[in-house]
Amino acid sequence: MIRIVQWAQETNAVVELAPADLGAFDAEILEPIIWIDLENPTPEEETQVFGHFMNLHPLTVEDITKPSREPASGGHLPKVEEFARYLFVIVNPLPEGALNPAIGTKLPRNWSRLRAQLSAIITRRVLITHHYDVMPCIGEAKGRLSRHPENLRRGPDYIFHLILDGIVDDYAPVVERFAAQLERLEGRMFKQPTQQMLMRLLSIKQNVSHLRKTMILEREVLARLVRGEFLLVDEREIAYYRNVYDHLVRYTELIESAREMVSDLLQTYLSATSNRLNEVMKTLTIISVIGAVCTVIAGIYGMNFKNMPELEWQLGYPMAIGLMLLSTATIFAVFKWKKWI
Repeated sequence: MIRIVQWAQETNAVVELAPADLGAFDAEILEPIIWIDLENPTPEEETQVFGHFMNLHPLTVEDITKPSREPASGGHLPKVEEFARYLFVIVNPLPEGALNPAIGTKLPRNWSRLRAQLSAIITRRVLITHHYDVMPCIGEAKGRLSRHPENLRRGPDYIFHLILDGIVDDYAPVVERFAAQLERLEGRMFKQPTQQMLMRLLSIKQNVSHLRKTMILEREVLARLVRGEFLLVDEREIAYYRNVYDHLVRYTELIESAREMVSDLLQTYLSATSNRLNEVMKTLTIISVIGAVCTVIAGIYGMNFKNMPELEWQLGYPMAIGLMLLSTATIFAVFKWKKWI
């Protein structure tokens, strides 16, 4: 699906255009500022925009269409490249399942494999966004432009800043969910660590590592955008990009703290299970020692040799039982004296 919006200077409003209207524009000499959003487009729609309208470099088209060509590998990792006529940016917004408030603090266990990709082409007068999934950040940016249509005339770089701002703000609730999960696991782990806790920790670790990697790469992309490295990002808009960059740095630090907390909890789990194993082994050792002594006593008096002095003794059985009880009490006393129990 292709959606095209344009700022109408006469009415100061955002006007939606039909895909067929692209034939009336020349991307090289385009006067009005337009935003072309491709949401889950067909190959024909991609050819119409990337081939006929913009004539993008083949490598750019290859990166943009990677999720459809290689669905098993997910989207391309964040990157930014400058070409002669346009600036090409890829970011990874959070998948829609991770942003669903209905799931509360429980995230899908496999959401880290659902890497979404948002590709953007930026020129002086045109912004093209491409994505195969529903992106809340796109809807938020369009909503802000509909409320303040005059902002559309500020250029594609400003519009793209709105999209990045929405992407980065979406990280906050997800990072908070990770923190809430880890706090609950920490409280339960000291009481009774279980195998299910370990599996949950490993799942959280996978998700946190995936999110950390994405955020670090996006931080590098934003760092290049705020340094004034690209002419297509106007100097007056760099302040807005810097604000987004500061938010991303803060969230990256929070996810780094979550990653360290996961590692600490894994060590805590291993220590707790090792301590439980030591307690079990200590109990089994005491039982084994007592059993060995009693077995020796029973073995001696079970030989039934003819010349054994206690063989015909009427008190032999009570004496053997008493000797076993005395040995057991002595072993307990020694263990207590050594502070082994």
